[in-house]
Amino acid sequence: MNALPFCGQKPGITVIMDILYFLWMLPSVWAVEEVLMDSTTATAELGWTISPSQGWEEVSGYDENMNTIRTYQVCNVFDSSQNNWVRTNYIRRRGAQRIHVQMKFSVRDCSSIPNVPGSCKETFNLYYYESDSDTATKTSPSWMENPWVKVDTIAADESFSRVDLGGRIMKINSEVRSFGPVSRNGFYLAFQDYGACMSLIAVRVFYRKCPRVIQNGAVFPETLAGAESTSLVAARGVCVPNGEEVDVPIKLYCNGDGEWMVPIGRCMCKAGHEAVDNGTVCRVGLGCYTRCRQS
Repeated sequence: MNALPFCGQKPGITVIMDILYFLWMLPSVWAVEEVLMDSTTATAELGWTISPSQGWEEVSGYDENMNTIRTYQVCNVFDSSQNNWVRTNYIRRRGAQRIHVQMKFSVRDCSSIPNVPGSCKETFNLYYYESDSDTATKTSPSWMENPWVKVDTIAADESFSRVDLGGRIMKINSEVRSFGPVSRNGFYLAFQDYGACMSLIAVRVFYRKCPRVIQNGAVFPETLAGAESTSLVAARGVCVPNGEEVDVPIKLYCNGDGEWMVPIGRCMCKAGHEAVDNGTVCRVGLGCYTRCRQS
């Protein structure tokens, strides 16, 4: 390639490009969240599987905006040795390697329940089970840890008292947990109660990815976040038209939260062109438009 002089180039253009390069060291594009399941969008009964039958119960409830939604509740606090499970329907992972689960729930304060035994709890457990197809039954997989994989024990930041409930004021907790890597076609979630008085108000399941972006003179494709929270997934960039790589191949890394970071390399406009629109376009330099176009 015979490089042409950068006609119309201003003396400070190289400095400006260097500044843009270092600014790009900071994540500037928000992650994209792709929802796999959202219980609040259900227009009919959720129909999740429960065990035993006298444990969790599906009822109509309200979200924080007092919209009617389908929820699950349980409150067997006066019976000891509780082991109540509710399992979601099959959820396809759609290529995701790390799954995020947002849970909205309310938990009754044990101390506000008269004569409650010491077995009363204010926490519950979250599990997942991978499967290549929707093969679960009422008894399989078995309702226990192993084959189920425990994600975490979930505790409320705020519990509610009898007064709150009677006044129709609910204190809704929101917690997010993540797990991975997942490799099967899909999975189930399960929630285990072992003695709480609570409502599972909403469950939203999603994964994150870095969006398609044009930065540093290159186009980077939409990229799924990795399997671990600390994962960095490399994506090769392609220089915009009339741009070329400088020094080393250009790439970015998509972190576990779906944000672009750790830039390597950059693209510069070819001789006779100048960067416009924040480096997303290499345009023929105005100072030599006709001559450069004819070259």
